[in-house]
Amino acid sequence: MQSPRCKVRKIPAGGCTLINGRVQTTLARTITYRVSTQSADHRGSSFLNLGDRNRRFWSLLYFNVGFKMSTETLNKKTTIELRKRHIGPSCKVFFSHDPIKIVRAKGQYMYDERGERYLDCINNVAHVGHSHPDVVRAGAKQMELLNTNSRFLHDHLVKYAQRLVATLPDKLSVCYFVNSGSEANDLALRLARQYTRHNDIITLDHAYHGHVSSLIDISPYKFQQLGEHQKKDFVYVAPSPDIYRGKYREDHPDPATAYADDVRDIICDAHRKGHKIAAFIAESLQSCGGQVIPPKGYFQKVAQHVRQAGGVVITDEVQVGFGRVGKHFWAFQLQGEDFIPDIVTMGKPIGNGHPMSCVVTTREIAEAFMSSGMEYFNTFGGNPVSCAIGLAVLDVIEKEDLQGNADRVGKYLTDLLNQQKEKHPLIGDIRGVGLFIGVDLVKDRIKRTPATAEAQDVIYRLKEHNILLSADGPHRNVLKFKPPMCFSEEDAKFVVINIDAILTDIEETIRQQIDHCSTTNCENGTNKRRMPFSISEHTSEGSEHQDCVNGGHLNGSAGSQDISFSPDAMPKKRLRT
Repeated sequence: MQSPRCKVRKIPAGGCTLINGRVQTTLARTITYRVSTQSADHRGSSFLNLGDRNRRFWSLLYFNVGFKMSTETLNKKTTIELRKRHIGPSCKVFFSHDPIKIVRAKGQYMYDERGERYLDCINNVAHVGHSHPDVVRAGAKQMELLNTNSRFLHDHLVKYAQRLVATLPDKLSVCYFVNSGSEANDLALRLARQYTRHNDIITLDHAYHGHVSSLIDISPYKFQQLGEHQKKDFVYVAPSPDIYRGKYREDHPDPATAYADDVRDIICDAHRKGHKIAAFIAESLQSCGGQVIPPKGYFQKVAQHVRQAGGVVITDEVQVGFGRVGKHFWAFQLQGEDFIPDIVTMGKPIGNGHPMSCVVTTREIAEAFMSSGMEYFNTFGGNPVSCAIGLAVLDVIEKEDLQGNADRVGKYLTDLLNQQKEKHPLIGDIRGVGLFIGVDLVKDRIKRTPATAEAQDVIYRLKEHNILLSADGPHRNVLKFKPPMCFSEEDAKFVVINIDAILTDIEETIRQQIDHCSTTNCENGTNKRRMPFSISEHTSEGSEHQDCVNGGHLNGSAGSQDISFSPDAMPKKRLRT
């Protein structure tokens, strides 16, 4: 019999029935479910007080599971088997122990083969929203008419170039259209070397600029995985201008100057060895490096040192351009009007999923590149279909005020996350601008010890609640938000509610384990296999407590904790997103 405290409700929607906490797809035109009449509404902070079962229910209700899509041609098991057989093993998937099979997407949502909907918090490629009808229509319409290379005259190419450079400072006026961020950065290096007649490159620690050989060489995020001797002699690695984890932190009187002086010292050292700098290259905001926001004034000072040495400055906007930062169209503009790079590269969001990218530079650099006598030609770069799509993306950003949305929703999300920081000791830092935000998880706020395993646990648990988020940074402990620009305040609230619940659960488990060890006086190794956490509580010297894992007396900073979660089947390698 049905519980007297429960009742059956129906809502108009397609495709699922919740029965005893389990969702089952259906072709019915309504959703039938049982829910306690005493549960809170999905309004504001009341949702925070729901139990886990009710929270899971409301998560599923929020996502309103859709019909099973006919776009699936193979079952998931067959897809996995064929991928293992025919796709290179170094090509990884998200959530490798239980990968998601995505068959369609719309706006900020992605749908699996069962029709279940996921909130996409990481896909900065689908910049204006997955499958945006204006972008799809523009591409299809042009493809019906013509697609050819840029050696033929076509209005879309010049119109798009004109629209694009109008968003940039006047001196950045010449475009080279290519097909990916990697192609753009590779070409930028060629431009810099031809213009300066120098060869050496300064890059930032933890930087990633692309997958081709020339860019792996300047991407510590990649080449450091190959061993300490993999850095090429013409590459110099400057400290990441990270004021939370870096060499100079938020308490430094002038971190921008201090980090820029490190670049100056690198240049001086290179000159002493007879080398000359062609370029300094950096993401305007480091993404794979852990959502790093450089201190204001950093790029101006670096540019001064680099240009005095005869080099140029390349800003990589592949991850963060096209209004993502909200306040400005380009992230480098956060530094101020007095900083203008010599070369800007862009990709990912430029085509909303269509493979296109661009390098924009000065007339002087472009003419120096031409003086080499070598023609530059790219078969697909700047083709009419790509340019039609690029124009449509710019139109949608403007028409739907997505730059403004990034500013408003980004501030709202940051405020919500900062509230969680006050509540959860696992959160060490919230940093970001617009819809480019990082949550740095730590085991110890004083030591800022990265909480790598906890971060992985959070993103896996979020997946169970139909939320796709990733973790990155040198220690893979930074939760990174870079969703489609149509991300809403309701989406932000929903994600933070779930992060709050997950962190609460992790921290409660930690407290229980600490209490257990305190009362049972654990010896070395006792219960270690059964405990999901390895806990070391640092108290004042002479404490009678013992380390539950390592045995013996505890020491360190009074009152701080060093905690780490050790779930099974955690990914061993970083996946770039």
